[in-house]
Amino acid sequence: MRAAPYSRPLPSGKAGKWDSGDTHPCLKVLSMSSGKIRVVVVDDSALMRRMISDYISDAPDMEVLATASDGEKAIAVCQKHKPDVITLDVQMPRMDGLATLEVLLKQNPVPVIMVSALTQAGADVTLDALERGALDYVAKPERGSGVEKALGYDLIRKIRSVAGSDVQRVLRIRRDRKQRRAQKRAPQPVPSSVVEAGIAALADKCIAIGISTGGPPALASLFETLRPPMPPIVVVQHMPESFTGPLARRLDGRSKLTIKEAASGDVLRPNHVFIANGGSHLELRRQGKYVKTVQRNGEPVSGHKPSADVMMKCAAEIYGSNCMGIIMTGMGRDGSDGCGHIRRCGGFVLGQNEATSDVYGMNKVAFVEGNVNRQFNLNEAATIITREVARLWCRSRQPVGV
Repeated sequence: MRAAPYSRPLPSGKAGKWDSGDTHPCLKVLSMSSGKIRVVVVDDSALMRRMISDYISDAPDMEVLATASDGEKAIAVCQKHKPDVITLDVQMPRMDGLATLEVLLKQNPVPVIMVSALTQAGADVTLDALERGALDYVAKPERGSGVEKALGYDLIRKIRSVAGSDVQRVLRIRRDRKQRRAQKRAPQPVPSSVVEAGIAALADKCIAIGISTGGPPALASLFETLRPPMPPIVVVQHMPESFTGPLARRLDGRSKLTIKEAASGDVLRPNHVFIANGGSHLELRRQGKYVKTVQRNGEPVSGHKPSADVMMKCAAEIYGSNCMGIIMTGMGRDGSDGCGHIRRCGGFVLGQNEATSDVYGMNKVAFVEGNVNRQFNLNEAATIITREVARLWCRSRQPVGV
């Protein structure tokens, strides 16, 4: 279906016709003296370039330096104008978003926000882009009220968040992490008797993880190295509905644990990981001897749906001292209150440290507010989690599985 004509009025003070291929008036370099965040918009859709440019130009602390309709033009434009942030379409002709991203990061590493379609193909490519160095993403809605939220709120907020980020540092962290995993010796298989004993000991325990910006690569690093036996694990990763399924499948293919997108009625079991479905809050309910997942609609909590605070508070109330909270990379403060609730109920909380976080935000707030028992380096996360699980809940108090 063809998109309806876009009739949003021009921002005041901008004369002329908006975006007609390469004749977009914002292709002219704007003044650098304003101290504004300078953005290049890359998208093969003229309508989408126009919409994104409008929202950015309306923000008082931002300006659009230029637009480009494909990857090759984007590379030339960014090389000439040196933007502070780039918004990059995932699917483009001639040179797609992944190929363009790699060249841009080699040419002049600046924060890149991927702009993806709400499809599984768009989600898969976006997850690849995040692993290759993009800092964040937004999913562009097809129509309706979602446009204002995605472009007028989420994209603007994320541009502010990533502007000024040390992209070289993020790329170095991810490269070093990948090399460590490649060089690390494969762990010795855990004897089946140990796994079975762990399953019995950990069936009534729970790990609750909250994570956001920078989350997919961090979760991949964690679950590639975490080994059974583990208690049930529940994860809130801030993502749209169409993204959490592909994320769960990707992680499941790399992990010794079983990982799936949560659905109402799933029974929490040891060595199983449940990723909260995007667009719904994930709650836990005890039904007899089982604890099950429940998807619930409702207003965002702590600015998000799903919210780590919602899930963690449920976990704390059900499991008490048998709950471990883990708060990881991400902007905002979602999860801090949930971590505090876990601690008040007798549980234990780990927080990812600043040095290994793409964005030291949610985990910083939780740490500063006194809701974290101990911080950890992501490169050592599996070892630390396994040791804490053994210390807290296993009779042998010896780490197993790493």
